[in-house]
Amino acid sequence: MPDTFSSSTDRGRGGRQGKRSRRLAMVAIGAVGVEAAWLRRRAGVFAGRVVVRCRAGHRFTTLWIPGASLTALRLGPWRIQRCPVGRHLSVVTPVARAAQG
Repeated sequence: MPDTFSSSTDRGRGGRQGKRSRRLAMVAIGAVGVEAAWLRRRAGVFAGRVVVRCRAGHRFTTLWIPGASLTALRLGPWRIQRCPVGRHLSVVTPVARAAQG
């Protein structure tokens, strides 16, 4: 009875697909690492509660997790989020450590 689950052509395609998946995973991990390093340099933390400022100048804290977003739409180092101070949608960015005090 012929083996229907493996053939030389299937192995060739699976190898390329596996390589592509690994490359994509490495790019995603690298992007999260870059965002975490940027956040650490900017706000002094890798993740967690971060002081942010909206475009209107209001400051508030939010949960910031590199590579994930629970309450905002991610745009690289910025996020579109509801400002609880001014009650509007705005682009928010972490406040620099020096300006937090």
